[in-house]
Amino acid sequence: MADLTDMGCCSCFGFLRKPRVSVSRPRDADGILSEDLLNHKSAEDPDGSFYTGDDPDRSFYDRDDLDRSFYNGDDPDRSFYDGDDPDHLYGSDDGQPRKRSEDIILSRAQNGFACRESLVKETKKVFRSEDENGSKMVNQYVHLGKIGSGSYGKVVLYRSMKDGKLYAVKVLNKSYMMKVRVVRSETAMTDVLREVSIMKMLDHPNIVNLIEVIDDPNADKFYMVLEYVEGKMVCDNGLGEATSRNYLRDIISGVMYLHSHNIIHGDIKPDNLLVTSTGSVKIGDFSVSQIFEDDDDLLWRSPGTPVFTAPECCQGSAYHGRAADTWAVGVTLYCMITGHYPFLGDTLQETYDKIVNDPVQIPDNMNPQLADLLERLLCKDPANRITLQAVGEHPWVAGDQGPVVEYFCRCGFGRRKRDDLKGEVQ
Repeated sequence: MADLTDMGCCSCFGFLRKPRVSVSRPRDADGILSEDLLNHKSAEDPDGSFYTGDDPDRSFYDRDDLDRSFYNGDDPDRSFYDGDDPDHLYGSDDGQPRKRSEDIILSRAQNGFACRESLVKETKKVFRSEDENGSKMVNQYVHLGKIGSGSYGKVVLYRSMKDGKLYAVKVLNKSYMMKVRVVRSETAMTDVLREVSIMKMLDHPNIVNLIEVIDDPNADKFYMVLEYVEGKMVCDNGLGEATSRNYLRDIISGVMYLHSHNIIHGDIKPDNLLVTSTGSVKIGDFSVSQIFEDDDDLLWRSPGTPVFTAPECCQGSAYHGRAADTWAVGVTLYCMITGHYPFLGDTLQETYDKIVNDPVQIPDNMNPQLADLLERLLCKDPANRITLQAVGEHPWVAGDQGPVVEYFCRCGFGRRKRDDLKGEVQ
């Protein structure tokens, strides 16, 4: 099952047009998509060499024809906030332009809407060395080995010489990512900088914590130092009701927190859910996340992994991010309970057809309360789909522990929004 979740984000294949009876074929598909396309590798590294060792062949990265604008000026991140590209303004239903995610993040930070009491450390110098055992070091971090790879780079396990703790570090190549275009006006580096900006705001027990960003303007590597979480959610044989319920409560708490702060995760799935040694779940990988304002969560850009994609996202039109995240939570719960996906075809096209058209198959012997929850989570119509708040209060989720309690953050952004709404009503 893990291989199939690596099918890649929907943007790798393009949006699908709104169906009549079946979902129309993606532009780049040749009727039957090959197994290789279903198991799509990262665009950053088609042969896997990008993820082996600290120093891949730099011949691609050191070419003279690369766009070096990222490095121009005193502030290498300036273009992220001050871009002149008119494509960054997206129209809304009333025809008015919408703010870019980057502008919203900057405005939020300037107004003190950050949950963190201690800021993410920002380091502008990279020092490479070795410890007494000959292990490679980056600044105070000792290299222990690769532990995984993501959409845009590898993840390496390091130990800090200062506190002795283990950290998971995303290692990315800036010049390459500036050449990977994810949409017309944005590159992969834009996504990474947005991911960092969003994670700098967050502080929740069920969300992976960003500790430090190492970005030397004179080096091509970009490092995101994250808290290390020991385990990964594996659903191949199902997890049973008790474990699934406990995991789901943590997932709901984390996603409700994100939504209350106008953040859409965009890629909720078991691969992005880490499990601590004490059995708590932490949500990771914000590489396709989006932020919005004024409760307008209408999105156009395709979300994360195809088998976790909501029906409304398969049809090429705008969709509501909160409802799409909720659908992905439903698919995740289905995987935790049954050990397989609710909608999966032999090709990407068939998978989208099933997501849009097929009813969810509920095992006959399933707990009726659980069956009710799954049917409401996997409701095709986003307007009738259960909300996460209602999920947290559902009898199967509440169990003996009671409803999932809202996390009251330091910044109070979600509460202030609700208070404002109540004031308007009064």
